[in-house]
Amino acid sequence: MTATRRADDVAATPGTAANLALWTLQVLVALAFVAAGSGKLLGSADMIALFQAVGIGQWFRYVTGLLEVLGAVLLLVPGKAALGGVLLACVMAGAVVAHLTVLHTAATVPLVLFALTGLIAWGRRSQLTRLIGPRTSAI
Repeated sequence: MTATRRADDVAATPGTAANLALWTLQVLVALAFVAAGSGKLLGSADMIALFQAVGIGQWFRYVTGLLEVLGAVLLLVPGKAALGGVLLACVMAGAVVAHLTVLHTAATVPLVLFALTGLIAWGRRSQLTRLIGPRTSAI
């Protein structure tokens, strides 16, 4: 069975240089999220204190750590990087909100990670099309 490629799909597929840049970015961002997620899952004193200050409970630290590690793994799985980027961008959006509204601290790191994961999701958007199906026009 041959798959036909639409013009949108071809335009969204990165070229060789962009593909190499995206893979480099994916690996670096994945390493950052594995480190951050591991700190949460292993109970780093800083992470325990941070989530205590958030006030939801330590269970949320485990959920966040699992989502970060899962997203990092997805970034490294061919064909699933866009899904990992979207997942991690959502986690970072929540982190930005928490930093600004609950912790009242600078949200620089979550904002940068949000931008990087969003860039990965956008660069790999053809993968999302394959996962959720092509756009259809409603007329």
